[in-house]
Amino acid sequence: MLKILVTGGLGFIGSNYIIQTLKDHPNYEIINIDKLGTGANPENLKDLKNEDRYHFIKADISNPQALEGILEGCGAVINFAAETHVDRSISDPNPFIESNYLGTFNLLEAERKMDRKIRHIQISTDEVYGDITQGSFKEEDRLNPSNPYSASKAAADMLCQAYHRTYGLETIITRCTNNFGPNQFPEKLIPKTIIRAKKDLAIPVYGTGENIRDWIYVQDHCEAIDLTLRKGKPGEIYNISSGNELSVKTIVEKILDTLDKPRELITHVEDRPGHDTRYSLDSSKIKNELGWEPKHSFDSALNNTITWYLKNEWWWKPMINDKTLHPTPWKLK
Repeated sequence: MLKILVTGGLGFIGSNYIIQTLKDHPNYEIINIDKLGTGANPENLKDLKNEDRYHFIKADISNPQALEGILEGCGAVINFAAETHVDRSISDPNPFIESNYLGTFNLLEAERKMDRKIRHIQISTDEVYGDITQGSFKEEDRLNPSNPYSASKAAADMLCQAYHRTYGLETIITRCTNNFGPNQFPEKLIPKTIIRAKKDLAIPVYGTGENIRDWIYVQDHCEAIDLTLRKGKPGEIYNISSGNELSVKTIVEKILDTLDKPRELITHVEDRPGHDTRYSLDSSKIKNELGWEPKHSFDSALNNTITWYLKNEWWWKPMINDKTLHPTPWKLK
């Protein structure tokens, strides 16, 4: 039985990973620690309440005392715990430094003090590279974060690499493109657009809306994480992308067309500070070395996601308020 400590498992990607992993690996046990902050929702894992291989502990990784004893018996740590929203990091960077950087530091320190090796999978982001107008970033490219969120994630990546080289910790870093799918917090673009379109509300789009992101279905990302845990090489970095490079405006238009809503709902608003133009990752390394390939086409995955939000209003409705769906939250004080 492999015992895994998952941090931030009540969030979007973490909860999807836990559900998928317990389904695919009957010999895995998962301890999930989460501080129940922004983006965490206990309803994400309500179906696991009677699962003997799943255990939840309310804890904050930014508090080192909260980690005492939690790693006992664990063979792996998968660190999803993070503040993730760029707009909120612009408004108030402090929680991002505490959770993303100091939280990672506390985990690594706890692992360093163990009398055995623990595999540590650090869930990072393509945003640590900054933007790129042509070509795609490879794992060895220079980091150039553009906002407090991506800077905090880049700093955590550096810590993981340093702890591998200095202390021999079995750290592996994954950097993924924009995820979408069930359980994603409503402040993110795709769920926000679905919800606002359903309500016939204006869809805020920053600037021209031509900023390009590479979009990946969350289940494909979770399978890539599973592969890095089982087959990845300590000290390595793996980019994860599906090759679905689409502009923000195109994404919004696809959702409006699917819902048979007028494109006139699109409302262009003031661009956010430091808005990256294009993200693009070269994921040939994880494909060639670990044999990973995304299984879902973008259009089918988007349709699945739209259907999920339409059928699960009970899940997202309690989280909706003016601040959640506000187009420029860095101006809110």
